[in-house]
Amino acid sequence: MINVLYIDDEPHNLTSFHASFRREFNVFTAESAEEGRKILEQKPIHVILSDQRMPKTTGIEFFESILESFPEPIRILITGYTDINAVIDSINRGQVYKYLTKPWNEDDIKNFIIKAYEVYKLRKENEELTNKLMDLNKKLEFLARQNLLS
Repeated sequence: MINVLYIDDEPHNLTSFHASFRREFNVFTAESAEEGRKILEQKPIHVILSDQRMPKTTGIEFFESILESFPEPIRILITGYTDINAVIDSINRGQVYKYLTKPWNEDDIKNFIIKAYEVYKLRKENEELTNKLMDLNKKLEFLARQNLLS
C-alpha cells in the first residue's frame, strides 16, 4: 500500500484528507514541517503532499530541507493561492512533482498520488537495475583482467 504524508497547519484539512483517503492509502498527517520530518524519520513515505503557506516553514522550504536526507519521496505542493513565484520556486528548489490548488478535488488527488507512486517505483527499479549493472560490470572487468593475466 502507498504511504502518503500530508502536511498542513489547518487541522480540518488534515482530518478531511485522512477521511477521504484512509481506505486507499496509508495516510500519515502532520500539522507542521517539524512533525512531518519526524514521520519521515520513522516511516517509509512514498508520496508527500504539503501545504505551501504554513506559519514557520513554507511547503517549498520543507521540501528543500528534506532533499538531502529524504530524496526518494515524490513531492506535491498544495496551496490556496495561485502564486506563480511559488510554482517556480517549488519546481526549482523543492523538486516538486505536482502543484495543486485548494480546494482540491478528491479524484485528482487520488490520481496524482497513484501517478506519483508510479514515478517512485520506477526510480527505485531504475536504481536497482543500475546497481546490478555496475556490479556485473565490475565482475566482467575482473574476468577480463584475469584473462589478460593468463
